[in-house]
Amino acid sequence: MPRDHTKPPRVRTLGVNTTISGFGLENVGKVYSDSTTPPNDQSKIEGSTITKRRSAGFLFDEDGLFNIDDEGRTERQQCAVAASNIIRNFSFMPENETIMVQHRHCLGTIFQCLEDQNADDELITNMLEALVNLAPVLDLRILSSSKPSYIKMTEKSAVHAIMGMLSSSIKAWHCAAAELIGRLIINPDNESFLVPVISQIYRRLVDLLSVPAFDAQAAAVSALYNVSEVNMDCRLKLASERWAVDRLLKIVKAPHPVSEVCRKAAVILESLVSEPQNRMHLLVHENNFAEILTSEGKYSDTFARILYELTARPSNKVTSGQAIWGNIN
Repeated sequence: MPRDHTKPPRVRTLGVNTTISGFGLENVGKVYSDSTTPPNDQSKIEGSTITKRRSAGFLFDEDGLFNIDDEGRTERQQCAVAASNIIRNFSFMPENETIMVQHRHCLGTIFQCLEDQNADDELITNMLEALVNLAPVLDLRILSSSKPSYIKMTEKSAVHAIMGMLSSSIKAWHCAAAELIGRLIINPDNESFLVPVISQIYRRLVDLLSVPAFDAQAAAVSALYNVSEVNMDCRLKLASERWAVDRLLKIVKAPHPVSEVCRKAAVILESLVSEPQNRMHLLVHENNFAEILTSEGKYSDTFARILYELTARPSNKVTSGQAIWGNIN
C-alpha cells in the first residue's frame, strides 16, 4: 500500500432505514414503544414494555446479539468481501455478462463501492475487476433506466467513481481503471459520458506512461489506443498534452517487453499525425521518428507513414518558414 494513500472518512449508513441498525441504542425506544395491544389493557402494556426494554438492553450488552462494533463488523466485512469475490468470478463467465450488465442494482452497488473508497481494499479490487470484465458490453445508461434500484447512482457519478480509481496511487486500481476506460469507450453510447472528462483522462494516462511499472504503461497505452480513435477532438487534445508524444516514443524505443504495447503506441502516433492541426506538435520529433524507422524493423512501415504525413504534404516546415521569414519565392 503506498505511503501517501489515505482513505476518506467513513460514514456509517448501513441500516439507517431499519428500526435497529446494529450500531447503537438510538432506535430501541421507538421499536418497543409501538404496541398493537388494545387501549383497555394499559397495565399489561406497561409491564410488557418494561420487560421488552430490559430484553432489548441485553441485546446491546457486551455479549448481546447486536453488539457488533468490533468482531461483528469484521465478520460483516468478511461477508461483503466474499460476496464481491463471487460477483467477480461470475463476471468471468461469458454467459453471465448479459444478465449482469442489465442488473441495475448490481451495477449501482459496484460503482458505489468504488465511489466511497472506504470499503475493504480487496472488495474494491474485486469490484473493479468485475467491471473490467463486463466493460465491453456495459452500457452506462442502465444506471438511469426504470429498472428497480434504491441506490442513487447516475452515469455522471459512475464516471466520477472511475476517475477516482484512475487517480489512485494504488497500482492495481489505476491500472484497472485505465483498462476499464479503454473498454467502456468502445461503446458509442458511453462516449457522451466520458468525453466531458477526456482532458483529465489524457493527463492521468500520460502520467502513467512514465511510471516504471510495465503493467501501468501497458494499461495506459491500451486506453489511449481506444480513446484516440473516438473523434478528431480527442486526437487534438492528446497531441497537445505535454509529454504525450515524447513518452509514447519512449515506449517504442525502450522497448516495452510486450511487443503489442509498442505496436499500439506506434499506431497512436500515426493516428495523431493524421490530423493536420497536430503536425506542429509532431514535427519537433521528426529525428526520433527517422531513428526508429531505421532501427526498429517491426514498426518501420508505421513510422514511414508518419514521416510521409509530416513531410510530403503542405502546411509543414515550408509553411512555418514562410511565416517567419516571409515569402521566399
